[in-house]
Amino acid sequence: MDTRPVDHTTTDRRLGRLPSGSPVHATVHQYAGGEGPSVYVQAAQHGIELNGPAALRRLHGRLCDTAIAGTVVVVPLVNPLAFDHRSYVASASLDAFNPNLNRVWPGDADGTLQERMAANLWSLVTDADAVVDLHTGTADMLEHVRYAADDGVARSIARAFGTEYLLADPGPDDGEDHAGKLRTAAARASLPAITVELSNSRTVAHEAIEAGVSGVTNVLRELDVLADAPADPSGGVTLDGDTEPTTATTSGLFETRPDVAVGDDVTAGEELGTLYCPSSFDHLATVTAETDGVVYSLTREGIVVAGERLAGVAPRR
Repeated sequence: MDTRPVDHTTTDRRLGRLPSGSPVHATVHQYAGGEGPSVYVQAAQHGIELNGPAALRRLHGRLCDTAIAGTVVVVPLVNPLAFDHRSYVASASLDAFNPNLNRVWPGDADGTLQERMAANLWSLVTDADAVVDLHTGTADMLEHVRYAADDGVARSIARAFGTEYLLADPGPDDGEDHAGKLRTAAARASLPAITVELSNSRTVAHEAIEAGVSGVTNVLRELDVLADAPADPSGGVTLDGDTEPTTATTSGLFETRPDVAVGDDVTAGEELGTLYCPSSFDHLATVTAETDGVVYSLTREGIVVAGERLAGVAPRR
């Protein structure tokens, strides 16, 4: 392994242009060492997902003080439009057609604002040998890593990241549910990619940050960018990611069953909660699991609209 002290550089990459003429930029960090693979890592596609950028800030200090083989390219804030507005996606006033950046990869240089943003980052992705996309779920979501089940390298780096749960998705051409996501676009370009779901959107949570730092570090070790061997995975429970979520059949007030929580095993048809009309008090629907499996996400926000995701249940593989 040709490890050398890191040469760290930063550049501002132009992603697009606002109506006022102001440019939209993303800061790109490059950590270059000796000969070896290139790894692309990004965070904050969604503006309220804060633990990814916080983890990458801490990783920065570690990488600058070590020797590596290869190159690590980091974009800690991929979507400044959503971040500056403290929102999950970009304002519809800026991109009414594609408010969610993680539905437009690999982008379109002649498309909408966020399609252009993705297109202007895509060459960084395709220059890499592996891709890590850091996200953050709610407190009622198990930390997990998603990967394409038919990609052996993606599976190995997903396991190396070290979350207890892994979700194995179908291949990139096996369904529309994952179309436009960075992980899917990378897989179509024959690049192993993982999507990491840390915990606690909207807040900086130190446990989630440490999980992110140790996870990316283990991926770099697995890929021989860092010299040490990766730590043994803590869990290794693999779930089938190709399952339909439980969604609201009507709008109303959702009350989760008090004794159900993420990590629980449930059976198909088991009650997860109840939808009521808050005005008439009428019972609207009993919400049930679609399949046998582990509850990996659960909505507890209360007010829901028809079609909104209420729970994710995935069978063990």
